[in-house]
Amino acid sequence: MSIYDISVRKSNGDTYSLDKYKGKTMLIVNTATKCGLKGQFDSLESLYNTYKDKDFVVLGFPSDQFGQEVDNAVEAEQSCRMSYGVTFPMHDLIKVNGKDADPLFKYLTKNSKGMFGKKIKWNFTKFLINKEGNIVQRFGPKDKPESFENDIIKELT
Repeated sequence: MSIYDISVRKSNGDTYSLDKYKGKTMLIVNTATKCGLKGQFDSLESLYNTYKDKDFVVLGFPSDQFGQEVDNAVEAEQSCRMSYGVTFPMHDLIKVNGKDADPLFKYLTKNSKGMFGKKIKWNFTKFLINKEGNIVQRFGPKDKPESFENDIIKELT
């Protein structure tokens, strides 16, 4: 199984396969609009705007796993767009851990290891995926997106 075999759902309920992003570098992030780390939306948006013409995409997945998200996906997306100016693709409200975890995050956590094991510990855990669909690196919640910009650039070249 590869990441391209996984389908994800947008906040409007439409689903699509991640094979849409074959040949692109992806940064997949579990987000939360009420989280103390929400300032990372600015950095994520900046990276997206800087490199989107070079086949880079940021994919946001709001998670209510840690009790720091609004009540539904549409509200989460609107908050991201209105409050933080997010233009990168946002998705349905999901769980990132446990038996009800979204299949994408089951795949990501199974195939990468964080500082304290496979489980996602908090919002804004980030996964860098290369153009071949492989997980290159996993970044923790406190890793600011600009701190690993060179890792992204390396994958784009």
